[in-house]
Amino acid sequence: GVKDGRWTVLQLVEALGFCLENTDPRMRGRGIQLLSQVLLQCYSLLQEKEVLHLVLFYESRLQDNHLVIPSVLQGLRALSMCEVLSPGLAVSVLKAIFQEVHVQSLLQLDRHTVYSIITNFMSTREEELKGLGANFTFGFIQVMDGEKDPRNLLVAFQIVHDLIAKDYALGPFVEELFEVTSCYFPVDFTPPPNDPHGIQREDLILSLRAVLASTTQFAEFLLPLLIEKLDSELQSAKLDSLQTLTACCAIYGQKELQEFLPSLWSSLRREVFQTASEKIETECLAALRALSACLSRSVLSSDSEDLLDSFLSSILQDCRHHLCEPDMKLVWPSAKLLQAAAGASLRTYHRITHSVLPLLLEQYTEHTQSSQRRTILEMLLGFLELQQKWGLVEEDESTLLSLQGPVCSVVFSALLDPSVQLQLVGIKALTVLGSLQGFLSSSDLELVVDHLIRLALHEEDSQSSEAAMEAAGSLAPTYPKVFSGHMVPRLEKELQSEREESYHKRHSLQQRCLQALAAVSTHTSIVKETVPILLQHLQKVQKGTEAKNTQDMISVCQSLHRVALQCQQDPEGCWYFHQTVVPCLLAMAVQAAMPESTHTLPGKALLEEEVLAAMIPVISAATTHLSPELAAQSVSHVVPLFLDGDVSFLPQNSFPCSFQPFGDGECLEAQRRLVALLMAFVCSLPRDVAIPQQEWLLRELLALSCSCNCPFTATTAAKCFAGLVNKHPAGQQLDEILQLAVNRMEPSLAEGPRRTQALTLLLWVTKALVLRYHPLSSCLTDKLLGLLGDTELGPATADGFSLLMAESPDVLHKGCHADVRIMFRQRFFTDNVPKLVQGFHRAGPDVKANYLKGLSHVLNHLPKPVLVTELPTLLSLLLEALSCSDRVVQLSTLSCLHPLLLEAPQIMSLHVDTLVTKFLNLTSSPTMAVRIAALRCAHALTSLPTTVLLPYKGRVIRALAKPLDDKKRLVRKEAVAARGEWFLLGSPGR
Repeated sequence: GVKDGRWTVLQLVEALGFCLENTDPRMRGRGIQLLSQVLLQCYSLLQEKEVLHLVLFYESRLQDNHLVIPSVLQGLRALSMCEVLSPGLAVSVLKAIFQEVHVQSLLQLDRHTVYSIITNFMSTREEELKGLGANFTFGFIQVMDGEKDPRNLLVAFQIVHDLIAKDYALGPFVEELFEVTSCYFPVDFTPPPNDPHGIQREDLILSLRAVLASTTQFAEFLLPLLIEKLDSELQSAKLDSLQTLTACCAIYGQKELQEFLPSLWSSLRREVFQTASEKIETECLAALRALSACLSRSVLSSDSEDLLDSFLSSILQDCRHHLCEPDMKLVWPSAKLLQAAAGASLRTYHRITHSVLPLLLEQYTEHTQSSQRRTILEMLLGFLELQQKWGLVEEDESTLLSLQGPVCSVVFSALLDPSVQLQLVGIKALTVLGSLQGFLSSSDLELVVDHLIRLALHEEDSQSSEAAMEAAGSLAPTYPKVFSGHMVPRLEKELQSEREESYHKRHSLQQRCLQALAAVSTHTSIVKETVPILLQHLQKVQKGTEAKNTQDMISVCQSLHRVALQCQQDPEGCWYFHQTVVPCLLAMAVQAAMPESTHTLPGKALLEEEVLAAMIPVISAATTHLSPELAAQSVSHVVPLFLDGDVSFLPQNSFPCSFQPFGDGECLEAQRRLVALLMAFVCSLPRDVAIPQQEWLLRELLALSCSCNCPFTATTAAKCFAGLVNKHPAGQQLDEILQLAVNRMEPSLAEGPRRTQALTLLLWVTKALVLRYHPLSSCLTDKLLGLLGDTELGPATADGFSLLMAESPDVLHKGCHADVRIMFRQRFFTDNVPKLVQGFHRAGPDVKANYLKGLSHVLNHLPKPVLVTELPTLLSLLLEALSCSDRVVQLSTLSCLHPLLLEAPQIMSLHVDTLVTKFLNLTSSPTMAVRIAALRCAHALTSLPTTVLLPYKGRVIRALAKPLDDKKRLVRKEAVAARGEWFLLGSPGR
């Protein structure tokens, strides 16, 4: 009635008169409870005069019996949300609560109501409450004092934070306010199991930290507390103290820290020198960095002491001398402390490096052992990386600039050292020095290039060689002229050299030249020089007569692929690479596929599956990042090449006969193989790029995939068809082409010589539709489920379920703009696993393994959290799969069970007897991969509850003795790890 306007609240009060004035406190409580419930729903409808009367009524009731108070507080909470509250009433209500209610004697919900009233008034009546001065703060301290419930503490901490942040008067109650909050530090709270409120320990820690670190007024009380907790034995207390100290440094200055700096430094130093915990060390270093940054920010008056200088002096005094002992255990803790302080500000960096860098350079010269030099250079590298943060400054300020010669000398000497580990640190240091613009002179840069070429091409250890190439790639964008003028020509010369060396040695050098040319191609101007060299070398290899041309071609393609990936984020470089490389590769492939060249060795090499497979990612990577306009320009040339034989855009377009990859006749078999390159191009185009003559192209691909005798060509045609179907806009055209595909597949699947090709096409088309949630996908999946019962195609169909679920490397993935829905695996699982299980139970003994294999493939690719939830219903079937003789089924099932042992131990422990028996039996499998997987699962069994496993301990240890003598090292390694864990089962501390 009040909501509809038929009654006023005051009329309701009159009607409740007999309850509100009743002598029985329970009856009064029920009357006030009803009134308060109405107010909580109707407070926005109240008039100012009504609110005034109600506030006065409720205030008077605060002196009533304790049974009435909870309902009174609910009414006041409703009134605290009224916008028409008269000035002065908020103060009046709070005064009444502070004076009349002993809040901490109330139940949790009623205390929460009081905090809500205060919060509401603070957000709407701030100026009125501030008029109370420090009395408001004192009143709240009384309300909060003794609070224990985490739900209420989160609200109370927020109120304290607002008191400070919104500048309420704390008056003489700063210490009391600190005491009433700091008594919870450090937070010691473990949420009960199945807690419906979801409050975590971390929530309370962060909320309390926000309070403690919100004002400098707490500093004199907080810092001694933090030092005390730092010196305790409790790890969590140390971590919390360090993180709180770091937070406080954001607002503190010299004044707050001055008295406590020696104690703080002493505690931090002790923890870093002595702790075995990486977390505590990390937080100590963060706190030291924050302290140094805080002191760096403080503005000095002319007569004040420079606290930063004296603080850094203490750090240097306690740590610097340890740097002279590269074999001793305190060298790294000392270096980390110095680097933490140096990383705080430019001023701290100069102060520390001015003292430390000359010492490190001197120590490097004095020590001759590679291991010691490596330690010293790694410390130097830490300081060099900090310089990256600040960049180079004026010469008179930078210690590093004044030591340019010695630093370069040390780094270059490390590159010449026979120790690979020292070389690797030297290469990192070289990369950092190169990133400091203006640090290396032109002669230094030439020397850098010399060293990188030597390491990349001639260093025996592959680690140093790869690191040198990576360094060249990271420095090339900073110094493109140096690398294009000095490195690229020398690499080209080495690549083309015809030395009198063994084939293996020359081949190895060429491989490294190709890798180095690709690695250094990280700037467009360099790409324009390296790409022609790589293409020229590919053409040279194609014309060669050596038997190992296939591997050489693959190596060039791998280098081109790396360059393509490095160009993708640069539109100019990407388009240059695309319009240079794609036509050239297509021209070479078309030339090799011409009838006159198919019988010669070079032509065969380029048309081999491995070489075409290596060209696919090059063309794909060159296409995926094109803008739609440029992609449309390119597709207008490439598609007519394959459909019409239009070779006009190719660089070498004088071919002895026409190019007809979709034509009939055995003589065109070689040309048909090039559909793989068409697939790489059209399936990588952005989705909004229109493909000319697309319907014709789809029909040709469909025909080729069903009729071609070459498995490679048929498969690539099927993949290309699927890639285009996946991106094809929904509508009548797509429905027609899919119906055509189904009509072609069904007869071929039923009987005839091309059942395998038809199955391949069905798998790829199904995948294309499953990914985009197309309605036809369920119909095609049902066809596959039916084929699992086919004795001829069943095993291949079962393997096909892996294809449906796995990420495809060349088509139908997000990188090539395919339409991939986010939850397609979960949806496929939900729709089809029940059918797989049903089919398994109905199937004959000769095809049951097909269903198990299909199921294990689906489960293997399912996100683990989903799998864990479905585990109870599927576990018995998985255990049955372990008894299957098919090794693929065994492997898939073992790899599926391994993470479940770790993530769902309670469910798995119900089947421990079966699991132990099956795993131990499979450790004797004739297949090495199965033995390894079984041993890993036997190892993972130890994550199950110890009480469940103890009865099996002796049996497992005896059984695992046999694989210790396995002839394969990897099997023996897993057996040692598993058996060792079983030996320790039930030991103290496990």
